[in-house]
Amino acid sequence: MSVAEELVTSIFQQDKELHVVLSDVLRNKLRVNIAKFSECAGIPQSTLYKILSGEREPNMKTFIKIVRAIRRIEEEKGGKKRRFVAVIASRPVLDGIEMRSVDVDGERLDIKEYPATSIEDAIISAVKAEREGAAALVCAPILSPVVEKILQIPIITIKPKSSVINAIKAAARKATG
Repeated sequence: MSVAEELVTSIFQQDKELHVVLSDVLRNKLRVNIAKFSECAGIPQSTLYKILSGEREPNMKTFIKIVRAIRRIEEEKGGKKRRFVAVIASRPVLDGIEMRSVDVDGERLDIKEYPATSIEDAIISAVKAEREGAAALVCAPILSPVVEKILQIPIITIKPKSSVINAIKAAARKATG
């Protein structure tokens, strides 16, 4: 079980107080100071001090930032692979992608392709991508409503407006030609 999973389990299933569990996680499991954790989580140090002292409970947005920061730090310390963006599509669509990585806010994320020939393949690939550490998933509109219900990573839907318009024009030319 990951450190982030232990934190969530301790709070929600074992009814332990967040400030006690988070203090233990930062000091003993991750061995990071407040300044580094604050920077990684994007949470002001003053807010973290209030949470750690038990003076304040975080809202859901702040709690999610805490869990994500714990995961990032744990990955860095564990030497896990770099995070990536998963793309699920048919092989012809994937072959058209020329990028192999993308830079966002100083972080480079690889692009990992998951070819699929059916909706079942695509769903299995989506779950596999999340398990392998995908930071986000890009997929077709037919897949996104399903995987949004089962995955915990951001799902971005491909909206191929120009290619759909080009396909309609090509079909019209063939139909009238």
